[in-house]
Amino acid sequence: MRGADRRAARRAVATLGVIATAMLAGLAASAAWADPPAARRVATAAGPAAPSAAVQRHLQWLLRTGDHEGRVFGILDKRDARLWLFDERAKAVASTPVLLGSARGDASVSGIGERPLEAVLPHERTTPAGRFLIESGRNTLGEDVFWIDYDAAVSMHRVRATQPAERRLERLATPSPADNRISYGCVNVPTAFFEQRLKPHLKGRRAVMYVLPEALPATQLFTPVRSERRDLHSPAAWATPLHRPSS
Repeated sequence: MRGADRRAARRAVATLGVIATAMLAGLAASAAWADPPAARRVATAAGPAAPSAAVQRHLQWLLRTGDHEGRVFGILDKRDARLWLFDERAKAVASTPVLLGSARGDASVSGIGERPLEAVLPHERTTPAGRFLIESGRNTLGEDVFWIDYDAAVSMHRVRATQPAERRLERLATPSPADNRISYGCVNVPTAFFEQRLKPHLKGRRAVMYVLPEALPATQLFTPVRSERRDLHSPAAWATPLHRPSS
């Protein structure tokens, strides 16, 4: 084979190699994104998931107002049943699907945190919306949790799969948020995410949690004016033992 022919052959082989590599990469990408909602919901880091439009709007509001006061914070989109964690500079660091209260609504019934779980009626099992100061503590089972609203006994804790009929682990794995409503109001987080992401991010910090509403307009709950802002986790509770039931 003449020199020119050999060079042409080598170029052809190299080109075929590039094309094959690109095709394999494309196939891998297609497989990863064959079901984009599923891919988004099983992600435990800040990619490949993208925040919902509601989360992005709230994040822009935070950047304008500085309402998080330079603290780490989370945004929980109840409609998407997904929790996002952000650092002090409002950079997304992790996200996960979560389980929420089985009843839809943005407020907790007065005095609900004092009742035993079996006395909480089905329509009262809501995850409240608003701005909350997060504090670590323990529930009545001795589990370490992060309290969202201590008075209403609403916390973030590891998913509890003690009732097989509830299919909590399966609900977390499905691509749709429609079946993520099962708790009495608490936010159930995948165990690995709780241990590897949530605890290191929040432990020992005065973090803020924004739970986006599903019925009320967001402007009704979130305002940078302190006298009007809904801080539902009162610092007064921090001086008392943080023991409440959780679901």
